[in-house]
Amino acid sequence: MQKRPFLRLLALASALALPAFHLHAQDAEVRKDVPFVPTPEDVVAAMLKHAKVTSKDVIYDLGSGDGRIVISAVKQSGAKGVGVDIDPQRIKEANENAKAAGVTDRVKFIQQSFFDADIGDATVVTLYLLPDINMKLRPKLLKELKPGTRIVSHNYHMGDWKPQARETIGHHTVYFWVVPEGGKLAAR
Repeated sequence: MQKRPFLRLLALASALALPAFHLHAQDAEVRKDVPFVPTPEDVVAAMLKHAKVTSKDVIYDLGSGDGRIVISAVKQSGAKGVGVDIDPQRIKEANENAKAAGVTDRVKFIQQSFFDADIGDATVVTLYLLPDINMKLRPKLLKELKPGTRIVSHNYHMGDWKPQARETIGHHTVYFWVVPEGGKLAAR
């Protein structure tokens, strides 16, 4: 007789634990390398100024969040844009923002890790990641991007790869590089 209350308690505990396990499993599916922190509009403007985006460019924003950098670039210059973000909520938000801005014909957002994304057709790449992520991403950028591709980073450098330009906007810094011929950095 005493086994039944124990079994009911065990069943109840299992039922309560399953939703928690399910939520944890969903979170594990989307492993974010960086938190979403929107880039201020004045910093977006400075990034696009340094990149000199034109209608002939294809701009990729790695870790695109709500899509503001790609959308701004496309609206200002007529370029094509691609945002890459692993978070499905950010992709949904970015698509809504692109629709509201009237640029869905020139921009797309891909839910994927930027480490796995095919970025070879980019002529401009924008980043607002973290220093260690920039350093992990640097070999991919140098290997996959064509010489002359412009890279602009909000707040974070790329180690010993000296930027060609650097600008401070309030408490923010914009770094600018151009992928060198052969994707090799000059020896120090």
